[in-house]
Amino acid sequence: MVIKIGVLELQGGYALHHKLLKKIGLSSLSVKSSNDLKQSDGLIIPGGESTTLSLLMKKYNLRESIIQFAKHNPVLGTCAGLILMSKDVDDARVEPLGLFDLSVSRNAYGSQIHSSKKRIYFQHKQTEQIELYSTFIRAPKIKYFGENIKIVAKRKNFPVAIFTKHLLGLSFHPEIDGIEIFHKMMFDKTSKFYYEN
Repeated sequence: MVIKIGVLELQGGYALHHKLLKKIGLSSLSVKSSNDLKQSDGLIIPGGESTTLSLLMKKYNLRESIIQFAKHNPVLGTCAGLILMSKDVDDARVEPLGLFDLSVSRNAYGSQIHSSKKRIYFQHKQTEQIELYSTFIRAPKIKYFGENIKIVAKRKNFPVAIFTKHLLGLSFHPEIDGIEIFHKMMFDKTSKFYYEN
């Protein structure tokens, strides 16, 4: 059976996620409706403008569908995707999905002009630490996380990638830098990075 990973295409940087999935040998499809979601085996919520994505999810009746989908399927959120997957956001314009027991602050790493590659450390299954450089663009900062949340990457001792069950949230953009580890961790069962629950 061919695994198909849906990439939410309401707004934001979704094209590079399709490109990265293809690079690691996985099929992807555009998700713009609940019907598209039903054809997906996993979902990526890309970076973009979290306030706009929040409004569009509601407009296209995707909000509840994504919440239900995430109960049984892997979901990866990058930057704005992490914000939307959280339980609490410091901006009333964003209606989060509440998938993570997590509180985040929008744009905490600075404005667009402060965007840059930063060094992070990815902890692979508590046995191997990998140094990576990835792009932070108006990135959210994790202020609080519940006891069921695992930290899988840090920047200056602050969590920038968190994982629970089959959900992964990143403050940064691995797709911009061609970093495959996190997509493999979520969706590629043949990879050594795949996280078996």
